[in-house]
Amino acid sequence: MSPHRSLAALFAAPVLMLAAACSALHPGPAAAGQLPTGAAAGDMDISPFYRWKAPLPDKPGVLLRKEPMPDQQEMTAAAEALRILHTSTDVRWRSGQVPVSGILYLPKGDPPAGGWPLLAWAHGTLGIADVCAPSWTGVRARDAVYMNKWLAAGFAVVATDYQGLGGPGPHPYLYWQAEGRSVLDSVRAALADRPGLISNQVLIAGQSQGSGAALGAGKLAREYAPELKVLGVIATGVNTTFPDGPISLPPRNSSNMFLSYASGGLRDDGPRIEDIVSPEGSQLLHRAREACTREIGVLARQLKVADLADALSISMDQLAAIRIPVTDMPMGPAGAPVMVGTGLSDATTTPIRQYAAVAAMCAAGNTVSWKRYEGLGHDGAMHGSFDDSVAFARSLLSRMAVASDCANLSQPGPPGALNPKAPFNDD
Repeated sequence: MSPHRSLAALFAAPVLMLAAACSALHPGPAAAGQLPTGAAAGDMDISPFYRWKAPLPDKPGVLLRKEPMPDQQEMTAAAEALRILHTSTDVRWRSGQVPVSGILYLPKGDPPAGGWPLLAWAHGTLGIADVCAPSWTGVRARDAVYMNKWLAAGFAVVATDYQGLGGPGPHPYLYWQAEGRSVLDSVRAALADRPGLISNQVLIAGQSQGSGAALGAGKLAREYAPELKVLGVIATGVNTTFPDGPISLPPRNSSNMFLSYASGGLRDDGPRIEDIVSPEGSQLLHRAREACTREIGVLARQLKVADLADALSISMDQLAAIRIPVTDMPMGPAGAPVMVGTGLSDATTTPIRQYAAVAAMCAAGNTVSWKRYEGLGHDGAMHGSFDDSVAFARSLLSRMAVASDCANLSQPGPPGALNPKAPFNDD
């Protein structure tokens, strides 16, 4: 598929491109203390499990409740699957603690001495409505097969839904400061639920949207969750942008950014999303608040919405002045060694853009292992990188030094042809 994909195509195969480059660790003013809720925030009455009626503990990562998850056929290595609800800090609207949902998987067999190491999983684009939460709908096959491999390798797995996806309020899509906290607080909840069975030896992995959440969690861990032993971060289909990095690339408007503008990606001192959409965009906005990416894509095709501009009533220059740079990350420590897996046939977050992120992390003095995979696209790289990811994790668990590729970076070319035989391999 062409790198210049339509809005309909992007939503039909949920993926993630990059926002325009700006800067700031906490971008844009937030309406302190006020969490938006209701239908316009994507809230839905999917289950009473996701709504906490009592006062919330004033502490992040507190496990509020749990219940068994329905069996999922791909999760053959799971001995137990639990839907969990825990507290997390709302950094976007600064409303204090909010309930965030997710899934905790325990592997079959007996744990090793000290407990199973923990893999914290950060998922890719699914939508912004509560009904899109993996803990409610079940995990899509691509992710389920991937997490099952980690379970079979002897890791417990905790998979956050992220703030607002299932829980109350908007899902601040791509806002890595919020998503990173959701990841870390899911780890806290998992450790609290199974002390001794799960070890405080944590690896974080994320794909596409989740790559920003994973990198964000690694960056935030030392300050936000210093008690957690985050050993390393694995990121595939990297979407994170470093505006102060050494590789300068033109900003790009992504069709999927429509989801961000609908759920917290616009400045609070500017117009609402309802005020800047076209008639077609208004219909897409309504669908996005009650359905997931596949359904949004169907409607986009019906409306003949080809790109982001078709969904808006303002120009891209006007949009740039009112949006929050949700994928921008400042230079500095990554918090742990990082492995980046890049499909050299990725037409979604192209190899050159992932190279720019790697170069920025290297320039900041981080240890970065950059694995590149011929013939693999955006989703294919996640599965194609699994063996390297497990080897990376086992090295860190064994306290072995991880080799950095920072001294041998080379600029990749444009996306190549896809290998049709690779699993879950699209662009």
